[in-house]
Amino acid sequence: MSILLTLVLILAAVVAGLVWFAANTARKVEAAVPPVGKFMEIDGQKLHYLDTGGTGPVLVMIHGLGGTLRNYTYALTDKLSGEFRIIAVDRPGAGYSVRPDDAPAKLSAQAATLAKFIRALGLKQPLLVGHSLGGALSLAIALDHPDCVGALALIAPLTQAQEEVPEPFQGLVIASPLLRKIIAWTLATPMGIRNAPKLLPIVFGPDAVPADFPTRGGGLLGLRPKSFYNTSTDLLAASEDLPGMMQRYGGLAIPLGMLFAKGDLILDYRKHAEAMKQQCPALDLVLLEQHGHMLPLTAPDASADLIRRVAARQAAPRAA
Repeated sequence: MSILLTLVLILAAVVAGLVWFAANTARKVEAAVPPVGKFMEIDGQKLHYLDTGGTGPVLVMIHGLGGTLRNYTYALTDKLSGEFRIIAVDRPGAGYSVRPDDAPAKLSAQAATLAKFIRALGLKQPLLVGHSLGGALSLAIALDHPDCVGALALIAPLTQAQEEVPEPFQGLVIASPLLRKIIAWTLATPMGIRNAPKLLPIVFGPDAVPADFPTRGGGLLGLRPKSFYNTSTDLLAASEDLPGMMQRYGGLAIPLGMLFAKGDLILDYRKHAEAMKQQCPALDLVLLEQHGHMLPLTAPDASADLIRRVAARQAAPRAA
């Protein structure tokens, strides 16, 4: 047997082992963190969502990059369950929602999918709660589909186009879809396991990472190949629509509130909160001296208070 053939066989064995490890890990992860809600088909995509029912004002909660609806059910939904009907949804391609690989991932495309989801549920201008990238997506829905939004409560949202990629997400910058798929099924899972102890403290910092975040908070779901692929796709697509959206913020006439922490290590409150306050002076901006980026998990009381403030403004009679 030639040396070249031997090397090819060794490489094939290594790749096969990595693919098996990724698939096996995904099966174990999904057994440990199963779906908690229902599913709805929208234009060839399958959305996973949890609807608490109830007769109060409706909240639709949209999570951020690499997250799942469990980012909200971890601590925040219990704070509000007696006052609101809460619908938490896995964004297209995130958590247990399924998005075809060839489906567009830019904010306007995801906004169109979620607008159809809101209409399919028969919701009349609900209050959208958006965290991080989910904040940008909530803004996109409000700008493009105003019939689907009555108010916005944004928590540490991405609001401005930016060139720099936060450190925990730099490994997701893979322009080629083919290379993205190869990495997702080979290196992503073992690298994700290895790097989590370093990167999660940045995502949460200066807050501590909750010990049960991997299961109760849904963190383990990010180890699946499809999660890596879709999160990378979302990251690269996020910047396509933001420049145009920024030009339209001043036209938002609905109640709008925002919660941001000055200690956020992922998004700078000056670039995303204070900048939007300049673009949209009616914004009710609350800045926390403590805490970091993952406020729905680490500051649920402050997050719930912001949502109540915005809901009260939404319910108040509008001036003629």
